[in-house]
Amino acid sequence: MTTNNSPSNSPLSGIHTPVMLERCIELLAPALSAPGAVLVDATLGMAGHAEAFLQRFPELTLVGLDRDTDALAIAGERLAPFHDRIHLVHTVYDGIGEALAGLGIPEVAGVLFDLGVSSLQIDRVDRGFSYSKDAPLDMRMDNTQDFTAERILAEYSEADLRRIFRDYGEEKLAARYAKAIVESRDATPFVRSGRLVEVITAATPVAVQRMGHPAKRVFQALRIEVNQELAVLERAIPAALESVAVGGRIVVMAYQSLEDRLVKRALAAASGSTAPAGLPVELPEHKPVFTLLIRGAELASEDEKAENPRATPVRLRAAERLRRAE
Repeated sequence: MTTNNSPSNSPLSGIHTPVMLERCIELLAPALSAPGAVLVDATLGMAGHAEAFLQRFPELTLVGLDRDTDALAIAGERLAPFHDRIHLVHTVYDGIGEALAGLGIPEVAGVLFDLGVSSLQIDRVDRGFSYSKDAPLDMRMDNTQDFTAERILAEYSEADLRRIFRDYGEEKLAARYAKAIVESRDATPFVRSGRLVEVITAATPVAVQRMGHPAKRVFQALRIEVNQELAVLERAIPAALESVAVGGRIVVMAYQSLEDRLVKRALAAASGSTAPAGLPVELPEHKPVFTLLIRGAELASEDEKAENPRATPVRLRAAERLRRAE
């Protein structure tokens, strides 16, 4: 392993600041130092984390997964100097098993997840992820799919809108917003984010508006529904754990509570004993398969939050495989 800590010379390195980069490297390093190690970056994005790992570990092979074709194009350009050590795959991260099988890789030394919407998706206004800029109501992470936020707002019943705002946005005014949207779309369909923000704001009591942007949770809920983020994540973490070799490690960064709860449950299940309650002696086959590397979830430092505001909500969890299940 090289200890070169110099900044990247890539012309793309300035467009994205990876969250908790040094901590991710520290946690995964023990598993990646051996020759021939393979790391899966399951949420490649613009390859900020991937580039750093390839620089630090000169014998590392990286498999980068992303559903966003724009991100894959940028990552391919950024990682061109490492072309003989990378495999970039267009897939959602619950396709990790199929991606590795297609590459003939039976198991890996490490897996990294950096969940949520990417910097690329937020910063490109025309993608429609931000409630602060007027744009088409798109919100697709994979622009090859057909399902958009515009379709949800046009086709979902009031009850279904209320459900996703409540369940995926944890929005207390879900019923009020769903009713306002259904009433408004009868006159004019929702096509752009600016009009949706106007309707939500008009339906929000003034006192509540002072507590934060009223559209924030609705936009989160729509994004999660468009991209089926929670359903995908619920499949992806077990699939990723299955791919990790003995001594291998997984690091997951989540940015909202719904994601973090799923990650917490999956890692807790993998790191817990399966022995029946009251069994006097734990048999080898009941011993935990993984061990947690962090107690609870780790947050970004105050310095990093100040330098990179997108690190503010992050919750990092990590585990190491102890053995193969019998």
